Amino acid sequence: MTNRTKRFVYVFASSAALSISGCSYNQQSKFQTAFLPSTPHPAAAEIAEPPVLEPNPYLSDAQPAPLRQIVQRMPVAPSEADLLMLRADQAFQRGKKAYQANDTQQARREFDAAVDLMLEASEHNPPDRQAFEARLDEMVDAVHRYDLARLGAGADVDEARFEKAPLEDILQMTFPVDPKLKDKVKEQVQATVSQLPLSVNDAVLGYINYFSGRGRRTLIAGLERAGRYRPLIARILQEEGVPQELIHLAQAESGFFPRAISYMAAGGMWQFMAWRGQEYGLTRTAYTDDRFDPEKATRASARHLHDLYNMFGDWYLAMAAYNCGPVAVARAVERTGYADFWELRSRHALPEQTTNYVPIILAMTIMTKNAAEYGLDGVVPEAPLEFDTIEVDAPTHLGLVADLTDAPMPELLDMNPALLKGVAPAGYVLHVPKGTGSALSASLQMIPADRRASWRMHKVSSGDTLASIARRYGMAPGSIAAANGLKEASPAAGDRLVIPVAYRPTAAAPKRPVATHRAKGPRKRPAAITHTASNRASRVSRAAGE
Repeated sequence: MTNRTKRFVYVFASSAALSISGCSYNQQSKFQTAFLPSTPHPAAAEIAEPPVLEPNPYLSDAQPAPLRQIVQRMPVAPSEADLLMLRADQAFQRGKKAYQANDTQQARREFDAAVDLMLEASEHNPPDRQAFEARLDEMVDAVHRYDLARLGAGADVDEARFEKAPLEDILQMTFPVDPKLKDKVKEQVQATVSQLPLSVNDAVLGYINYFSGRGRRTLIAGLERAGRYRPLIARILQEEGVPQELIHLAQAESGFFPRAISYMAAGGMWQFMAWRGQEYGLTRTAYTDDRFDPEKATRASARHLHDLYNMFGDWYLAMAAYNCGPVAVARAVERTGYADFWELRSRHALPEQTTNYVPIILAMTIMTKNAAEYGLDGVVPEAPLEFDTIEVDAPTHLGLVADLTDAPMPELLDMNPALLKGVAPAGYVLHVPKGTGSALSASLQMIPADRRASWRMHKVSSGDTLASIARRYGMAPGSIAAANGLKEASPAAGDRLVIPVAYRPTAAAPKRPVATHRAKGPRKRPAAITHTASNRASRVSRAAGE
């Protein structure tokens, strides 16, 4: 057993007796009372409410219990879970205050910390599990409203954009079964070679029926995007001893959007929660989040799946545990005595979303392996991503990289989904268009290291003069001349000039679907919170994203 597996099993064993919140929750009623036991305690000073911004319909009810109420109910000898929940509430209140003060970056950090602390508290067996889950539910709902109001939809062009996980809203749904499908699909499965065992039942048939009809566009879009990452994913799954068919887990999780973010703050192509990602080496900083890096996240996901398989000895249970957490699956097995996914499903021992999660992956696998039978043989996958890589030795703005490579900003952002901002930090391995790496490295040396996060580079076009270039960037011609040692007013076409001015976006933000654009109707609770760590570059940066 590897050290990684030993560590994972130890964490699991030490937590098995606890009731951890899963990656997905059933919708709870709104929290009515404080989530800590009620015992006398001196009241803390109440934090003054920040000035109220303009009314916003998205912020109605986005007011979890204030810190004073929490402290009043704090037991004399609070548990570790109590203390973590109190710290979470303090962080949330600081986030509210920062939001009201228009400090969106600080609000992102505080909201992110609040949800992380609640997830950590979940591991310490909160005294009142139902109240804890209701409180967490309410906090996530509140942060989501702040996202919608400003932190997500109003994010600056210099922030990363995120997509909504495409299948999030169908995890709680069931679909009718076409009676004609059953015998046909059974024959297909019998003739299909697969490393992953394939089952055919009404749950799987229902999703085959869905993806053959109104879900067809979602399926095809994922298969097309898969072409970008299939060679990478196939190689890593093979190296980690995971069935190749589990590439469809990423399709179910994210539709192969590297920046997909779920409602519960799981993020990336493999939808890791932040704390789970950290267990598998996915680090986060103010500028980067490894959960959004396709290669790093795929490696972490494959190792996590392999660990879950070693734990349960069954790929279906491993997939279920990936979705709702190993503790939830282990408790279901212990409670029923059945270590069989379909038996646990029939006994309603697993979260509803998890019971549909495995059938979705099986349906996608069966349909893809029998593409001609489902009219999918004409789907043309996108070309695999190709790029050069350079390691930047100083903070470097992507606008400057775009200037030097003639690549549009959206293309650079797509190549570097782990970047949360428009600046790559020192030491970051930057992906740039194929064939541009060497020239870019040389060109960057023309700019002082401490200016690469702000200065621009302008390619002179025919008819350009120092005056016209200066007007474009809002600065004096002399400043450009001095920075480049120019003595003539009209530089030659094709020259590149250093522009010593702070970067100013010159184009609109890339128009891509973002997670704040939720489907109309009642919100669906996504798949489990003990799930793999992904999605929060801040549940607001996680969500800058939304």
